[in-house]
Amino acid sequence: MNSDQSKIRNFCIIAHIDHGKSTLADRFLQKTEVVNDRNFQNQMLDSMDIERERGITIKSQAVTIPFHSKDGNEYELNLVDTPGHVDFSYEVSRAISSCEGALLLIDATQGVEAQTLSNMFMAMEHDLEIIPVINKMDLPSADLERVKHQIEHDLGLDSEMAFPISAKTGLGIDELMEGLVEWIPAPSGERSNPPKALIFDSHYDPYRGVVIHVRMFDGELKEGDEIKFMSNNAEYKVEDVGVFKIGLDKTGKIQAGDVGYFIAGIKNISDVRVGDTVTSKKNPCSEPCEGFREVKPVVFSSIYPIDTNQYQELHTAIDKLKLNDASLIYEKDSSAALGFGFRCGFLGLLHLEVVQARLEREFGLNIVLTSPSVRYRLTNMKGETYYLDNPAEYPDPGSIEKAEEPYIKAAIITPTDYLGNIMTLCMNKRGIQQEMNYLDEKRVEIFYEMPLAEVLFDFYDKLKSISRGYASFDYELHGFKETSLAKLDILLNGEVVDALSQLVFKDNAHERGKSVCKKLKGEIPRQQFKIPIQAAIGNTIVARETISALRKDVTAKCYGGDITRKKKLLEKQKEGKKRMKMVGNVELPQEAFLAVLRTDED
Repeated sequence: MNSDQSKIRNFCIIAHIDHGKSTLADRFLQKTEVVNDRNFQNQMLDSMDIERERGITIKSQAVTIPFHSKDGNEYELNLVDTPGHVDFSYEVSRAISSCEGALLLIDATQGVEAQTLSNMFMAMEHDLEIIPVINKMDLPSADLERVKHQIEHDLGLDSEMAFPISAKTGLGIDELMEGLVEWIPAPSGERSNPPKALIFDSHYDPYRGVVIHVRMFDGELKEGDEIKFMSNNAEYKVEDVGVFKIGLDKTGKIQAGDVGYFIAGIKNISDVRVGDTVTSKKNPCSEPCEGFREVKPVVFSSIYPIDTNQYQELHTAIDKLKLNDASLIYEKDSSAALGFGFRCGFLGLLHLEVVQARLEREFGLNIVLTSPSVRYRLTNMKGETYYLDNPAEYPDPGSIEKAEEPYIKAAIITPTDYLGNIMTLCMNKRGIQQEMNYLDEKRVEIFYEMPLAEVLFDFYDKLKSISRGYASFDYELHGFKETSLAKLDILLNGEVVDALSQLVFKDNAHERGKSVCKKLKGEIPRQQFKIPIQAAIGNTIVARETISALRKDVTAKCYGGDITRKKKLLEKQKEGKKRMKMVGNVELPQEAFLAVLRTDED
């Protein structure tokens, strides 16, 4: 623990997805021997299986690295690791505000991408010292000069300051660490002031309760202190305090400039909010750290257990997951087709996929999710405004004066060769072009305003396939706009299947309905009677498919003879089929749900 504030450096690594953040963090840990070679594994700071497998960071981590510099001084480097995906941008912003400097990591083969820019602007808003780092220099396709030109031209940073490194092989890491100590300023803050700490993350320990990750801006925090949270005035007593060294390293106190943790017997992670300020109960600081806001979910879906007997297990699993993920919100829900489940709110589609994967892996549950939906804003005839995210609760269209849907501002950076196809894709998704900037002869940046609902399903996949993986995409929410909304019902044998209902843009209803009916036809087994599958808006059928009946050849025993005998037998069969259809009910197999929900259109 370094008592000299001038020898502390707090920094984060920011980058586009896949530019090597976690690998660089690994090299830092190995170089400074925070972790020995025997205990080392790749993506050291990514603790979840799903993070390792998909090569993404979901939960930000922090670690304190001791560094012995060439000038003979001992420094304490606090690395605050950040997630790179757009869904978690609020977590990134809180992690960034805990630091004085940022390493802006750029892939030497890919160059500057959409999230490189948005993360850099976020770091600039917090007045961070930005050091450009060009990674993957060991690859034969690395183009140092091109990337240096982009750093000057696109980012407006000094390319002479850029450090060429290879996080994989360790090339240039020593120089980078010396540069980090030299360029990033020491933390400011008075240790004699009342305590003021920013919460940038938290995690749940089953034995000790919530472990809160903080950056101390003023004063000190030690065991036995009585503290309060400024957003909800909750009061606690500190039981344990220390810094991060892969595990938790107890130090007894943390002071201004430090990044560390404390435990105060908090049982519910929902009481702890990222971005909140912690101060002393007796001697509070005058104002909280700025930038705190409530995290609001943007995508909604219902989760049901495939086996209805697993409802209680699902309830327990979501409760436990909520302990580690404060941004997940849920409430009880039920459906005639799927039984009891939970309506959940997520930060974005990746967040939804992560929650789904964790429920299936960590808790061994078989679950089905209903079609993801966004939150619409409706105004009724009395002029009252309310929000709606569940198609089952959609009111009578006659009672709605206007419906509005959330819009996003999307930034896409693409090589010019794919520009035409990408513009067509955005127009098909109801995008309105705002501006276009040519970054250089080969790359262009375009901004679109488009409905969030259109981006939810397959936009990202289509963007990647038409640009052969070269286009990058970043977005932020941009308010609500009026829309023409309709509830699309799916009827099976004349009965509405509530779990397949969707809220759609009216002009797309026919296409969406056709696609769902087609998929169901391929999944539902044939019965002894004809089954109509229909998509309807209100009483209007907009699409239909029919599953033909399994037929038995009842005329086989009539060889030769009069045609009327055959007709009589066929009529008799027809009557039987009619009766069967009245009493027959169609079982919807699980695969049918999954096929409809997997993707919007093929």
